[in-house]
This record gives sequence, C-alpha cells and structure tokens, in this order.
Amino acid sequence: MPATQSSVESTQRPRPLPGVSMRDLLAACAAAAAVSTPPRAPERPSAGRVRDHREAA
Repeated sequence: MPATQSSVESTQRPRPLPGVSMRDLLAACAAAAAVSTPPRAPERPSAGRVRDHREAA
C-alpha cells in the first residue's frame, strides 16, 4: 500500500528557516520593554527615612 501525501508530510521533520537568532530576538524584546516602560516616579521621602543632618563641630 503506497503512502499517502499527508502521511509522508507528517513524518518529515520541519527544516529551520533562516531568520533571526534567539540572541537577537531576546535583545529586541529587552529593547522594546525598555522603550515602552515609563520611567519611575521619584520617591517621596517618608517620615521614617528622613534623617537630621547635623553639622560637624
């Protein structure tokens, strides 16, 4: 019994396509995240973090 076209195609391993390397893909994702993330708002000093600055004698 001859193999059908669909069974031959399903047993063949897919060939990798030339394209972007994983390293370049990860770098592009990191760059996109850096550009699309807004900067942090400056932290306001809280009562517990404020220190008295004393002058040296």
